[in-house]
Amino acid sequence: MCMQTRLLLTVFIFLFVIQAKAHPTKDTITTITINAVGGLQYDVTRFKVKPGAKVRIIFTNKDDMSHNLVITKPGARLEVVNAALSLGNDGQKINYIPHVPAVLWSLPILGPGETKTVSFIAPGAAGIYPYVCTYPGHGVVMYGAMYVTNGEMPAIKDDPNIPPNKKTDAGEDDSAHHDHMTPKIAHAYQEEPPYVCRIFIPDASPAAIAVRLPHELSYCWDAGTCHLRYAWQGGFLDNADIWKGHHDAYGVILGTVFFYDKTDYPLQVDKPGNIPVVAFKGYQLLKRYPEFHYTINGIDVYELIKPKEDGMGLIRTFRIPKTDRTIWFVADPGDGVSYQSSGGKWINGKLKILPGEAGRFTITMTKNKP
Repeated sequence: MCMQTRLLLTVFIFLFVIQAKAHPTKDTITTITINAVGGLQYDVTRFKVKPGAKVRIIFTNKDDMSHNLVITKPGARLEVVNAALSLGNDGQKINYIPHVPAVLWSLPILGPGETKTVSFIAPGAAGIYPYVCTYPGHGVVMYGAMYVTNGEMPAIKDDPNIPPNKKTDAGEDDSAHHDHMTPKIAHAYQEEPPYVCRIFIPDASPAAIAVRLPHELSYCWDAGTCHLRYAWQGGFLDNADIWKGHHDAYGVILGTVFFYDKTDYPLQVDKPGNIPVVAFKGYQLLKRYPEFHYTINGIDVYELIKPKEDGMGLIRTFRIPKTDRTIWFVADPGDGVSYQSSGGKWINGKLKILPGEAGRFTITMTKNKP
């Protein structure tokens, strides 16, 4: 090789190296940092990535309660929350992350101060992929959204995919990938009843569900024990301590309790005194009223609760579509209400429901007069 050729080759290599240093390869991983903070919330409630992008989520629990983070298929948040709730006592072993197709990626339950990371390839299909804490009692209010898109996210105040208490009128997003919003103390439910609020509430398990009804009626239905715990009239709940992040805080009932279930369990199989094994299967909204689905000794039960037209109590509609067993509805004289039924036969304060009557029946509970 002649001297001139060597010189040209050396110059070419030198220029190539300089060019490479001037244009370093960009980090192709989109890193998102999400913290669990006080008040059952994530500090980042939405972010966006491009379809097919490499994504890394760094999740830290800065709260004094336990939390996880589960990313689901579009529209599957409540499905996954209910599936986690139905795990019952076995949920802790698998971090309350159900083995269902709707779960795409997850980070396990973290104690205070712990950090975990998950990396994945974003879906190729554009869409809104929810993420949620599936620890019992958290999933209805503690969630966010991963936008997989080449476009822009909607304005925060118009975004239906984030908790209502995280919406703001501040305007556009703070950055291309994050919404760093100052937590706003508010209720996580709408104003017009009926509506459902999953929250810590007195005298119930962490899986309790509070429901607001018309006529200023409310009730607590416990998904952990699968029954109506109590009902009250007046205001709904004061959740201020929870939203402020107070440890072990509960919603405060704003009203007067008029019914409190004092039985061992209200539905019994074959004969009174047979306390069934129960399992929660979720709920569906029927014109915004929740219909709870659970099993007693493996028998499917559906329960829908609405207010009486005069506002003086509740009407509980039960559906037990497939059973060849006798069902008993058990009441206690100290419950605070009087009972009427659409079928069956009352025997010493207990309602006997034959298999042919169990397909659909109602129990009307009327407040006792002072």
